[in-house]
Amino acid sequence: MTVKMKLFSYNLMDTFIHHLSGLTKLICFLFLTFAVMYSYDIRVILAITAFSIFLLLKSKIKFRQIRTMVLYVLIFILTNAIISFFFSPEMGVEIYGTRHDICKLYGRFYLTQEQLFYSLTKMVKYASVVPLGMIFLLTTNPSEFASSLNRVGTPYKASYAVALTLRYFPDIQRDYRDISQAQQARGLDLSRKAKFISRVKNSLLIVIPLIFSSLDRIELISNAMDLRGFGKGKSRTWYTAKKFNRQDILALTVSALIFIGSICVSVFINHSRFYNPFI
Repeated sequence: MTVKMKLFSYNLMDTFIHHLSGLTKLICFLFLTFAVMYSYDIRVILAITAFSIFLLLKSKIKFRQIRTMVLYVLIFILTNAIISFFFSPEMGVEIYGTRHDICKLYGRFYLTQEQLFYSLTKMVKYASVVPLGMIFLLTTNPSEFASSLNRVGTPYKASYAVALTLRYFPDIQRDYRDISQAQQARGLDLSRKAKFISRVKNSLLIVIPLIFSSLDRIELISNAMDLRGFGKGKSRTWYTAKKFNRQDILALTVSALIFIGSICVSVFINHSRFYNPFI
């Protein structure tokens, strides 16, 4: 069964990733993310990135769903790399203990192989987390995820708050689109023909109504939950609850092995978090 796909919202698809428990996907996400964040070995990071892209393809997530997020992440990665270089142009030299100059840029700024390799490792490191986050966000039913959290001891109020937060992304997207179209129908120019400053000012005319509509929705949901007695009991039942199966155990095992493997490479092979190809 398939449904029309929306940006940053759960889509019901018939894949083994969608069939996993929400808690399983969270634990796997944490295992793989910690493995990437701990290691500065580009070989390990590239391997996990390739594995993440493979899972992304298997989950049948379309590029148009994550295009905006990919664009923002690329801008962040490039900005971070440039700022890091100007503030610490010798960081790679300090980490790897060698120096191989490529060229002189300006003043005290030299481009070295060590700094280039360090920056490349950081960029791949940040980029590798994007597929993992998108898989978790777009393949996890918020209600089922909340029930999984509650089953492992998380208070059901906190679990339900998590579910509401995940459901809120598509609501904000829909409200923003509706307000934007209404404002443009009144003559507000948000096209590329307008100047950049004008577009920023006009965007504020959308953000302000969006904030007030969000506050109204929060009040409406809070009143509805109070009228239904939410929070009166010490426990609650869940309509969407999923038991662990063999697929969950297999996914947890694979993720745990990848995490342990990343630690072992740093401790026993590199004897450091950093892989040094210059020695």
